[in-house]
Amino acid sequence: MDELVFGRFAVPHAGVFPGGDSGLSAQWCEAVVLGCTEIPLLIQPEDSVLPILDSTRHARRAALREAAQVRAATS
Repeated sequence: MDELVFGRFAVPHAGVFPGGDSGLSAQWCEAVVLGCTEIPLLIQPEDSVLPILDSTRHARRAALREAAQVRAATS
């Protein structure tokens, strides 16, 4: 948490990320879900050989689409 708050990352996190050199893509993985709101702050798309899915970003987009549909329906 101390690293996230100050935007300083003492240890490269890409090496512990399952999508780096862990071999998951060769085994069975097609993508990696970043299912915690803090993980996308640590992991960038270039840190993974696999596509990454940011659950926070997908949830925001879905909420915006829903809000736009509700607004359009009530206008």
